[in-house]
Amino acid sequence: MMKLGNLAQDRWIEGDGDGKALSSAVTGQPIASISSDGLDFRGMLEHARRVGGSHLRKMTFHERGDMLKALAQYLMEHKKEFYGLSTETGATRADSWIDIDGGISTLFVFSSKARREMPNDHVYLDGPPEQLSRNGTFVGQHIYTPKLGAAVHINAFNFPVWGMLEKLAPTLAAGVPAIVKPASSTAYLTELVVRRIIESGILPPGSLQLICGGVGDLFEHLNCQDTIAFTGSKSTAEKLQQHPRVISESVAFTAETDSLNASILGPDAVPGTPEFDLYIKEVVREMTSKAGQKCTAIRRIIAPAAIAGELVDALSTALGQVSIGNPANKEIGMGALASLGQRDEVRARIGDLATEADIVYGGREDFEVLDADAKKGAFFMPTLLHCEKPMRSSAVHSVEAFGPVSTILPYDTLDEAIELARMGEGSLAGSIVTNDDEVARELVLGTAASPPATAHRCRTSSTAVRAAPAAARKWVASGASSTTCNARPSRARPRPCRSSGIAGCAARTRRTPVCTRSARRSNNSNSAIPSGAACAKSRWTTSIISPNSRATPSTLTWTRSQPRRTRFSRAASRTAT
Repeated sequence: MMKLGNLAQDRWIEGDGDGKALSSAVTGQPIASISSDGLDFRGMLEHARRVGGSHLRKMTFHERGDMLKALAQYLMEHKKEFYGLSTETGATRADSWIDIDGGISTLFVFSSKARREMPNDHVYLDGPPEQLSRNGTFVGQHIYTPKLGAAVHINAFNFPVWGMLEKLAPTLAAGVPAIVKPASSTAYLTELVVRRIIESGILPPGSLQLICGGVGDLFEHLNCQDTIAFTGSKSTAEKLQQHPRVISESVAFTAETDSLNASILGPDAVPGTPEFDLYIKEVVREMTSKAGQKCTAIRRIIAPAAIAGELVDALSTALGQVSIGNPANKEIGMGALASLGQRDEVRARIGDLATEADIVYGGREDFEVLDADAKKGAFFMPTLLHCEKPMRSSAVHSVEAFGPVSTILPYDTLDEAIELARMGEGSLAGSIVTNDDEVARELVLGTAASPPATAHRCRTSSTAVRAAPAAARKWVASGASSTTCNARPSRARPRPCRSSGIAGCAARTRRTPVCTRSARRSNNSNSAIPSGAACAKSRWTTSIISPNSRATPSTLTWTRSQPRRTRFSRAASRTAT
């Protein structure tokens, strides 16, 4: 049995002791052990800040984009190896495609964004300069710069490849080093991918480190320049957010946690209509894809009470046709849960739901499993529940069984449907299936403010569109963020500067002359920025104000060093997410 390695300070290190055994989700046999005991977590953070961050910040956005593209191309060459090990996590080939190809595609996407949407420079301007005074002597400029810390990524077990790469891509594009901590149960696949990444030699030293096991005292050494991006349970997220160091240092923290996503079936979508058939197809797919272990899966089926019985029958029939078993078998429609522990967790959560809802399909332990042993593997039967009075229930709106489980919530009026959707208190995705314009409008307007997702009208020729979280969230989690830059020259009416190295040293207005030359301009016209030179005749002080900063704003000051020529004396920048 192999022991997973930790990548710390550019060296592969095995944790102390025997570690915890990790088992195959299919056979239950041990396949690896995991331990991070003995790691120098403080040293890892310092290495990321000093070495990784230094290397990445020297690269322009375009250079980082080229790096991501090269990495994606390299990983594509090793897909077969990843697919083979992914089977042990219980994933079918279709499930692995989402995880592996989807993750690599994320690298391609952010590579393209860095090269096509961002300047070939080190700083990104957020919009044009804003004139803050009547005569143009006081202007403001928002900019994006890399933070000087590390991005700590704590990932979930369900997507060991995509979950890592979707965070890593924008982080590296932003010029911030990452320390990745995958969930233990499927960390063996993440570790394999990281090994191939390091073997490629594409990333600069210190830009990526890996912790297989616990995070030890890592949080004790975080500071305000670091960022945490967490994916997992709500309870764990709240615990980490309340860590004394996170609070005292105002460490940026983003979390993606439990999500009771709702899908609403319109009253016009009765049995026999294409919309009803489409709804059945989508619900079954969401329940069985990745064995229901997706943060965007449909957990609450909000449907008209008049057809609830027919809906139960249709979903039960469709779920009964899904073959469960060894994911290596191409005929299998649903594999296993990620671990035996996860199987027990899902079973316990169904018990909570069953206090307010009836199990109308599944929920049994004696079900057929093909080409595998149901008792040794983490197999679970798709389970459908029906809550008779969802408006009076609480568990169905607060308990998530993270597996092939969903609950039918009947409604009588559209107002009830909207209220039921809202009772989930937000979600990662939501969908509406209807062919009625007025129904679509009322449901969209009624639910849009609650879940951070987009609901789409569904016609017979379309598919139910389920919105993913905005890409901006990934950018925020990367450690790059907006900074407000207020520039005020000491002279009220500066003369035109024709020898300055500063681009855009004053607002481009009719009243205010501007510098006509720039020391650095990229192929993106809005990326001209101060880069170390100074205005020849003026003293300029630029305050860098961080929205979430607890400290006094730092300043950029240009001072005269010799007649008609000045130098860049200090560059202290603070950024915050």
